[in-house]
Amino acid sequence: MEKDLSNHRLSYNKDALLEANTPENPIALFRDWFLSADASETEHEANAMNIATIGIDGFPKNRMVLLKKFNWEGFIFYTNYLSEKGKAIAQNPNICLSFFWHSFERQIIIKGTAEKLAENLSDGYFESRPDGSKLGAWASNQSEIVHSREELENSLATFEDKFSDGDIPRPAHWGGYLVKPISIEFWQGRPNRMHDRIRYTLEADLNWKKVRLAP
Repeated sequence: MEKDLSNHRLSYNKDALLEANTPENPIALFRDWFLSADASETEHEANAMNIATIGIDGFPKNRMVLLKKFNWEGFIFYTNYLSEKGKAIAQNPNICLSFFWHSFERQIIIKGTAEKLAENLSDGYFESRPDGSKLGAWASNQSEIVHSREELENSLATFEDKFSDGDIPRPAHWGGYLVKPISIEFWQGRPNRMHDRIRYTLEADLNWKKVRLAP
């Protein structure tokens, strides 16, 4: 089977990204772009982001997860530490995050280092989750082979019974990561594929160096 996609293209012309309009700290620009996407009616899950890791097999792998918090220090998400991504991060904490907001014709690409959050911070977020999500963290051995859907449902039922009193603690194998950025690239679509690309790189003195990249 063959499908020719040669003519699948759009002209990007919604906005521009110029050095004069960019702050010295890229987190400030991320905040502005994120808040615009999050407030829009066209981006229904603005905090969806792609995470790329280098697996224990040496191959890169991407998957979508949800950003749960960001601050001046970096970007926070939560997962099973024993999952494929968790094992990859344990071996190589250098990862890449990317956001794509189609209706704004914008991308953000973040390179950084992931480190586990303090346990009390993971506890606090876990407590805020719905009970169903809490039980799922216990019931699913994420990334491991299961032989049927029934096996998953039975595991969930086991933990529903175990925690029937309503007190569902955070499992030790589940928690958060803080991704501390070393490079953040902002991409704004422009006509004729002459896109705007501004990259910030963290310098040894902890200041950010800002450059324009060719599209």
